[in-house]
Amino acid sequence: MTVRIGTDLIEIERIARALERPGFRDRCFTKAEQDYCETRRNPAESYAARFCGKEAVGKALGCGVRFTWKDIEIVGPPKPGVTLTGRTAGYAARIGMREIDVSLTHSHTMAGASCVVQLGE
Repeated sequence: MTVRIGTDLIEIERIARALERPGFRDRCFTKAEQDYCETRRNPAESYAARFCGKEAVGKALGCGVRFTWKDIEIVGPPKPGVTLTGRTAGYAARIGMREIDVSLTHSHTMAGASCVVQLGE
């Protein structure tokens, strides 16, 4: 069994600025992700954590940022999880991904995520 790990960290203010740009939400986040984030007291914190989650997943899979943002959906609460679709799901199947787990966090200024992917033999 092989395990891969990915992490990411971002300033929440950077995502807050990006959210002001037309199209950013729809390009990077699924409707379900947007619906969840928009219910939060400070949506930018949740968007930033999910953005980091997507980056961490890409790093753990070994495809980096060569994925379509919406191919990696961060689901939850209560516990964050990952749903893969499209080309990213195909890539995960080709490399033998068996399990994937993600953890999200944020403070008032930073958001971060870690991802662990288990590959079969």
